[in-house]
Amino acid sequence: MRVHLLDGTYELFRHFYAMPKQTDRDGREVAAIIGVLGSVLGMLEGGATHLGVATDHVIESFRNDLWAGYKTSEGIEPELLAQFHPLEDALRAMGVVVWAMEEFEADDALAAAARLAAASPDVEQVIVCTPDKDLSQCVSGERVVQFDRRKRELRDERGVVARFGVGPASIPDYLALVGDSADGFPGIPGWGEKASGAVLGRYAHLERIPAKSTEWTVPVRGAARLAAALEENRTLALLFRTLATLRTEPLSVLPNSCACRVCGTAPAASR
Repeated sequence: MRVHLLDGTYELFRHFYAMPKQTDRDGREVAAIIGVLGSVLGMLEGGATHLGVATDHVIESFRNDLWAGYKTSEGIEPELLAQFHPLEDALRAMGVVVWAMEEFEADDALAAAARLAAASPDVEQVIVCTPDKDLSQCVSGERVVQFDRRKRELRDERGVVARFGVGPASIPDYLALVGDSADGFPGIPGWGEKASGAVLGRYAHLERIPAKSTEWTVPVRGAARLAAALEENRTLALLFRTLATLRTEPLSVLPNSCACRVCGTAPAASR
């Protein structure tokens, strides 16, 4: 069987800005909810038999305690925030398992579920449905893949390397260097995608990058400046890597054969 894991937070944001406004009988905005439910129904009608959806029940997480600038709900339109909880209820009513995260993030739930599903001999493939580059760290060969449903792009492990210049295991290091504006951390000054991909493509992890650029065995423009910036901000880079590393505390129940759902419970910290 194939397991589909859907980033409900991304889907809700996407439909909120794509759908014309629509209210229910009480005057509450529900267009994004309707859009996500229709999209999920399309997945089921298209053949998805085991599906789990992760949402950010609360936008803030433990990462906000680690970095003051980490993303919060500030600036998110109230009409969008108000649709999270009703969406979760509606998905459950459809028979879809929902991991509504509080202390951890939806991305953590997706990573945990992907790891758990991939460990099951009954699972042929795990498809993580999100364009979020954080989730590329979960990709494994062709067994765990990432799918951008909007662009219709499927990315396996070779695709991750082609896109970022590094393998899945190096994605947290990569994000630590280039930063992640969506999550609210800036990365290390001067380190862009090209340089980060080249250097980590050779050394894989931050600790393995020589402090002196003269010891680098990969040609990179501005190597001396980059090495100095990393050395000056090494502690910060390690913190950013921690922020970018998804937590994979396992969900408690493996997917089973129930049609159209992944059976499981969220990590205790999500409640």
